[in-house]
Amino acid sequence: MSNSLNKVITFAIPCYNSAEYMDNCIDHLLKLNSKEDDIEILIVDDGSTKDNTLEIAKSWEKKHPNVIRAIHQENGGHGQAVNTGLKNAKGLYFKVVDSDDWLDVDGTKPIMDYLRKQAKGEASKATDLVIGNYVYNKVHENSLTPINYVDALPEGREFGWDGIKKFKISEYLLMHSAIYRTQLLRDIKLELPKHTFYVDNIFVYVPLPHVRTMYYINTDMYMYFIGREDQSVNEDVMKSRIDQQLKITKIMIDATDLSELDKQPKLKRYMLNYLSMMMCICTVFLRMIDTKESDEKRKEIWEYLKFHDEKLCHKIMQSPLCYGTNIPGQAGKLIGTSGYKLAQKLFGFN
Repeated sequence: MSNSLNKVITFAIPCYNSAEYMDNCIDHLLKLNSKEDDIEILIVDDGSTKDNTLEIAKSWEKKHPNVIRAIHQENGGHGQAVNTGLKNAKGLYFKVVDSDDWLDVDGTKPIMDYLRKQAKGEASKATDLVIGNYVYNKVHENSLTPINYVDALPEGREFGWDGIKKFKISEYLLMHSAIYRTQLLRDIKLELPKHTFYVDNIFVYVPLPHVRTMYYINTDMYMYFIGREDQSVNEDVMKSRIDQQLKITKIMIDATDLSELDKQPKLKRYMLNYLSMMMCICTVFLRMIDTKESDEKRKEIWEYLKFHDEKLCHKIMQSPLCYGTNIPGQAGKLIGTSGYKLAQKLFGFN
């Protein structure tokens, strides 16, 4: 590795008023360290004001100065905290771990073994994207639901987009399952928008056309905590933040011209299906809000897609995910409500 990338992996933890649960996240990550201190943990305090998040971060840094860095920034939101983490990363690989989530130590060890092997070779030839499973940890239901990719991705070998199979709707890559080569993200100048939720969708969509090599390990790595009332995937919260969902979807529409991916049909199909999911989520929640303004916003987002690529818009509009939710009148609204229940099941909302 180069001098600027002298760690195997950087774990970036965006923290905003996270004092109640951040210790658990950090403690699990420290257990992945080696005797050589080959991991890096960046605790990015996003201008916390309601608790002592920054003081806790500095305390961890003092205890583990060779591994942990506490970084304070003015409040810029989750995306800006990820940007800060990426800017300061010294790891060959880059992984975002939200402060209320954690990595299962035993489940992550096989992935760490692979990353350490990659770090012994030439940095530019390291696998671009390493993928593990994530687990929905729904605290109020006392349930654990693992999401794996065994039907979609080959195991035990490096592969490209021509090596993937069809993803199920419920099994798209999320920020939770993705570990990128740091330099790839820097080379494409990935920058997430400030003060905006749902930026994780950009993180696992925009870089994909630049990913040439992948490696999947069928192991339950990421524990995704669901249950806090203020969580961004809470139904009421998603309704209140629908404008941010629309903003993210527009950024994704603008980011990639899918017509340029004809020579990579499997990548194109994956990205088209992911964008269909985003359009479905926007449509369903706007239908659920059920006001004149929300209906205008629903029409506007589809017009935005149509202006960008009319053929793509037609294809997504006719997809199983989106077709019924755009039927005019009460029938469409009813389908929209039913669509939410289906989306909740497929995409794991609250």
